[in-house]
Amino acid sequence: MHLSELSHPNQLHGLSVYQLQQIARQIREKHLETVAAIGGHLGPGLGVVELTVALYQTLDLDLDKVIWDVGHQAYPHKMLTGRYARFNTLRQKDGIAGYLKRCESKFDHFGAGHASTSISAALGMAIARDSQGDTYKVVAVIGDGALTGGMALEAINHAGHLPKTNLLVVLNDNEMSISPNVGAIPRYLNKMRLSPPVQFLAENLEEQIKHLPFVGDTISPDLARIKEGMKRLAVPKVGAVFEELGFTYMGPIDGHNLEELIATFQQAHKHIGPVLVHVATTKGKGYEVAEKDQVGYHAQSPFNLATGKAIPSNKPKPPGYSKVFGETLTKIAESNPRVIGITAAMSTGTGLDILQKHLPDQFIDVGIAEQHAITLCAGLACEGMRPVAAIYSTFLQRAFDQIVHDVCIQNLPVFFCLDRAGIVGADGPTHQGMYDIAYMRCIPNMVMMAPKDEAELQRMLVTGINHLDSPIAMRYPRGNGYGVPLMEEGWEPLPIGEGEILRQGDDVLLVAYGSMVYPSMQVAEILSEHSIEATVINARFAKPLDTELILPLAQKIGRVVTLEEGCLPGGFGSAIAEALLDAEIAVPLTRIGIPDKLVDHASPDQSKAELGLMPSQMAERILKLLSKQPSPVSV
Repeated sequence: MHLSELSHPNQLHGLSVYQLQQIARQIREKHLETVAAIGGHLGPGLGVVELTVALYQTLDLDLDKVIWDVGHQAYPHKMLTGRYARFNTLRQKDGIAGYLKRCESKFDHFGAGHASTSISAALGMAIARDSQGDTYKVVAVIGDGALTGGMALEAINHAGHLPKTNLLVVLNDNEMSISPNVGAIPRYLNKMRLSPPVQFLAENLEEQIKHLPFVGDTISPDLARIKEGMKRLAVPKVGAVFEELGFTYMGPIDGHNLEELIATFQQAHKHIGPVLVHVATTKGKGYEVAEKDQVGYHAQSPFNLATGKAIPSNKPKPPGYSKVFGETLTKIAESNPRVIGITAAMSTGTGLDILQKHLPDQFIDVGIAEQHAITLCAGLACEGMRPVAAIYSTFLQRAFDQIVHDVCIQNLPVFFCLDRAGIVGADGPTHQGMYDIAYMRCIPNMVMMAPKDEAELQRMLVTGINHLDSPIAMRYPRGNGYGVPLMEEGWEPLPIGEGEILRQGDDVLLVAYGSMVYPSMQVAEILSEHSIEATVINARFAKPLDTELILPLAQKIGRVVTLEEGCLPGGFGSAIAEALLDAEIAVPLTRIGIPDKLVDHASPDQSKAELGLMPSQMAERILKLLSKQPSPVSV
């Protein structure tokens, strides 16, 4: 059978191991071809090909439910569930999502973009199943990196308390999240994987059994269960933690051996109560380049499949915001030993890998544990350290209570640096960083700022580290800066709550925040072509607002437009509206930003065009508001 003929995962039933191996090979080929051509997550999916094929061969997926953690390891799942023919549209506008989406397929039983959610969701489904008198199987597939998240441990604790609730948890143990895992739990799992008795048995038991009389090369499928039992006898402490928590533990087993996987899953399905199958896999399996560089090939832009090298851009690009952040923070930290960078398993993505390399004693990776990261920062701040929490905007949402309860109520000087703020593109709704202005602006004691470019980011870094009076947050976008000159040292902090005028005009006041400042200048240029002169303010701060600058100009000019790359409800424009209302300044106000809707996967420019956030679109909207008849607008 060719993978293109497989429209339903139940078609795997009855196939031989050889046929399943051919399916697995085709999945890898399609996976590599697609990601090499259009980009996407590479290593996670390659590592779970056999796991997925074997698991689905043992389930009736018209009834049974598989819940994938995170989702970027679920590319093989998508190909086996009727999406092979459209897999080349992965992460493209109107194409297949890079993560699980309930609205995309009946086999995507739970949406997932953030880690550590699968066991909780699967347990909820299992309890609902029992309550309704059904008997279908529920399986959660979770990586060892996601197991560092407190939510996963909370779910395991609850599941172990329900000895009659059938739930299978498959632990995909590849020793990695995006970067190498940190913490006691991954260390314990690694100890199990590398235990000498387990290694000896895994490598030698089959060969020894072949030499037994009447056995020879004809080994039954029961060999996997014999090996499993022997491992358990040889290493009684393996899986002890999970057993004590109420799970039946099986493993560790070879995650690339289809026979062993199928036999183990079949055995696991027969057990009553929660079962954990520990599967040892290799991230990037089957593509040598990805196996050797598991961090770099977690996700990739388009690349040459033969060499593994990225396809070079036609022209050089300015440095990315994350790189400028990491390099500048490292220089600041060199002269200030109290500065310490904290990340939640995203050192490379946030640029903190630069700090880690040069000043490892001033760097902490807590794993996929954003809640712990923020309260850890609070503790560091209590004792006079200058914690800098570099976390993607979308992931910081997970620590909202810690921001409120542990940082802001105690008014501790923690510096939040929100990478990937705004529209992020192909990762879709779970990763859009559009809510941080709204969810942080409402908290007392918080200061909020956003740079217009990479040079202003440098100054804001100094501002945040020098600000000892309260918590402070800085948001900045994904991608490259504008190529403005950077300073090597001598950065001066900005006065808290002070904006700047970039352009003056008497017809309309444009107040822009962060990544919308440069587009607002483009808008002003277009308006000027239509005899509309705009004053443009770089607000710099969403809280506190520079009301001494903004309000008199609003009253004088008589027409205000706010521009932000964040959600409109509760966002920066709302802050300006509140300030005008409180000051009893009754002038027309138009808020431009992301409306109250989810933004699906597409390129950032495609999303902005769909939302009306390209400079030409914003200018046209303002012209209509000013009752001018616009000519064709161009940037």
